[in-house]
Formats: sequence, C-alpha cells, structure tokens
Amino acid sequence: MEPRLTSGRLGAGRRHRRLRRAAIGPRAPEGRCVVTEAEREVADLLPIEVDPDVARVTAEQVPFWFHTFALNRAEGIYTPGAARDHRYRVSTLPSDFAGMSVLDVGTFDGFYAFLAEHRGARRVVAIDNEQYRLWVASRWGVELQGGEGFSAIQRLLGSAVEYRRMDAFELNRLDERFDLVYCFGILHRVETPLGLLRVLRARTARGGMVLLETCGLPRGDRDAPSIRVMQPGEVYPRDECVYWGFAHTALERLGRMAGFSRSEWLETVEVDGRPRIIGWLVA
Repeated sequence: MEPRLTSGRLGAGRRHRRLRRAAIGPRAPEGRCVVTEAEREVADLLPIEVDPDVARVTAEQVPFWFHTFALNRAEGIYTPGAARDHRYRVSTLPSDFAGMSVLDVGTFDGFYAFLAEHRGARRVVAIDNEQYRLWVASRWGVELQGGEGFSAIQRLLGSAVEYRRMDAFELNRLDERFDLVYCFGILHRVETPLGLLRVLRARTARGGMVLLETCGLPRGDRDAPSIRVMQPGEVYPRDECVYWGFAHTALERLGRMAGFSRSEWLETVEVDGRPRIIGWLVA
C-alpha cells in the first residue's frame, strides 16, 4: 500500500533546500528546553487537550522530553522537547494513514507513532532499545528509566500504539510486515548500515515504503557515491555514536543492495549547520 502524501512532497527543483536551525534547542533556566513557535507548529498536529492541571503535572513529571507535545494549547502547555523544528519531516508524511500498518523504529517519546494513529493508521508498533538513556545522561546529566515520555502520552491519549523495548536488529521477532516504516536518526548510529536496511526491508510489505532520515554530506559531496566516517563528537558534542554521513547516491546503492526497488530523496536540510537527508525507500 503506497502512502498518500501531502502536497509538501518536494519536486526535483526543491530537493536541496538549505535550512539553518538548532539541533538541540536553547535551555530554560531550570535546564529544560525552551519551546519555540517552530516546535509548537509541529506539536499542534497532534492536539491532546487534557485538563490544564493534568497537562502541567505530566510535563513536569517526565525528567527529559525529546519530543514536543501539545498538552493544552489554550493554556500554552507543551512538553519542553529537546528536538528542534521538525517541520521538514512533517512535510514528507502521509496526510492520511487510513488502513495502514506503521512501524516506528527508534520512537523515543513516540510523537510520529502517535501521529500516525491520529491520522487513521489501523495498527502502529513503536520500538526503541532505549539506548538514548546513555546519550541523555552523557549530554544532560539526566537519568532515565526508559519510555517515560512515551508512557505518559499513551495514557493521556488512551492510545493503542504498541510499544516494545527492542533493538532494530531484532525486528525479525515481530514476524509481520508494515506498509510504512519510520527510521529517523538511526542509520548513522549503527555500525552496519547495510545490515539495518536489510532488516527494515524484511519488515516492509510489498509495495510499502521506509521513510528514512539520516546524516548527509556537504552540498559538493552529495552526488558522489560516498560515505564519510565521522570523528567521535564531530556531529554532536559528547556524542561518540554518530559514525557515518551519507551521500544521496550512496544511500540509493545501499537501498538497492538491501532489496528496495527504488529510492526518492525528498529533501536535504541543514540542522545547525549539519546536513541531513530525508527520503523514501520503496519495497
């Protein structure tokens, strides 16, 4: 089942748009991120609208939020997510998920999984190995148990999204295939990117698609069939687990080696001066 895309799907003339934004946003005095208009614009796609007191308690009880959620727009209560301005992702999402099965790989707080459910997906499975706990502890000194944000939002929504603590390379345990697979911010963090793409292909239904976002290369290198090996801490301070930067052609070739029939790279953006690529791999 091929997803129905919004008008935000980019044509060839717009695929290399350059946007500059902070990757991890400004921190409030108490150590939490400031919610800007950009984060609100994305969060408002999934309005939760719970009682203001419940909204405030929820936002405060989770020690670290990665995604921004609109808990009560009338009172201006949003979770202080560390991820910045995902509007470039939203423009690539289907406007209608009706009848689709969706797999969210590396879900963290689960915004995109819950958004798929909100837009009509019949089944959504969200997985995370919760290694982000080490990343958060290293960068922000916050200790997490894992899954706190996801669980809090799931309760508020009464959501049926299925959450599993699972590594991406264990996806064969699911024993099912999905119409749409999200893979945001994961490929550049695994030691064997081709292996991960093969695992994703095995979980993608015939005619289904993987929406992939990963680290790219500077403009002059994007069309070369190259993969750059990153230095520890080069992309994010105190983050030694970003290994690769990919050119478009390299990703296309890796996708074909993994068994995908074609690819379409929709957009190249710069996040705090760091190139990112987002696009589709078609099974």
